[in-house]
Amino acid sequence: MKNTAEPVLNTPARAEYIEVEPHVRLHINDGGEGRPIVLIHGWPLSDEMYEYQYNDLMNSGLRVIGITLRGFGKSSKPYGEYNYDVHATDIKKILAKLDIEDAVLVGFSMGGAIAVRYISLFKGARVSKLVLAGAAVPLWTRRDDFPYNLPISDVDELIRLNFKDRPKLLSDFSQIFSATETSLSKGIGRWLNGIGISASSYATAQCLLALRDTDLRQDLPKIKMPTLILHGKKDKICSFDLAGIMKRGIADSKLVAFEKSGHSLCLEETEKFNNELINYAKL
Repeated sequence: MKNTAEPVLNTPARAEYIEVEPHVRLHINDGGEGRPIVLIHGWPLSDEMYEYQYNDLMNSGLRVIGITLRGFGKSSKPYGEYNYDVHATDIKKILAKLDIEDAVLVGFSMGGAIAVRYISLFKGARVSKLVLAGAAVPLWTRRDDFPYNLPISDVDELIRLNFKDRPKLLSDFSQIFSATETSLSKGIGRWLNGIGISASSYATAQCLLALRDTDLRQDLPKIKMPTLILHGKKDKICSFDLAGIMKRGIADSKLVAFEKSGHSLCLEETEKFNNELINYAKL
């Protein structure tokens, strides 16, 4: 991996916002040259969560496109539907408007679930490789035939807290975001909370409903492209059990465990995470 202090080559200014429907603009972080790698954030963050990926990826000869989903960060925050199909359709429109081809699509947490739905719904349009990082796939909540991860009642409590005390929701969530409460510095924790609070309360709740209710088990066999699964062994938000299920459900997939990480593997083991993305994109 190149020195992160090395300056990124200057590139012409690119659109910071792309309109996906009337009055709905999504914030885009688009820099670098080379093969496109598209980053989709998790709940309740934004493209800003990839701050410590952008420079390394661009300096390694990749074009990096971070997309902030509707309702989050600097993107528009309309009322309406926030299911995975809506987000996947927004991504499709952005890739089309940017004329992106042969992309590596990276989805973190909820972003991983949306990436799976994108590949399933649009047959991998404009994408040739997939990366699922700490992904909430194929289900985030337990069922009678799926005894993994969170009980539905826990997510119901998160939704209740969102409408009562959203700062507390974010604070509580941050305590289980990494392997231990001290795995990330206090400054990084405050930074992440600041990103989270920039989301709309409505979108925060609607995406929790999508996370709680959406079953992607029928989507996994539809993934017909090489897939890299990156997952923290100590993940308390998307348990490592999910990584094994993804590995078994996606035919052409490889699993890389992050032994020291919880959910925030891109921040806890940043160098390893960035190297995995760079090496995979350049294969």
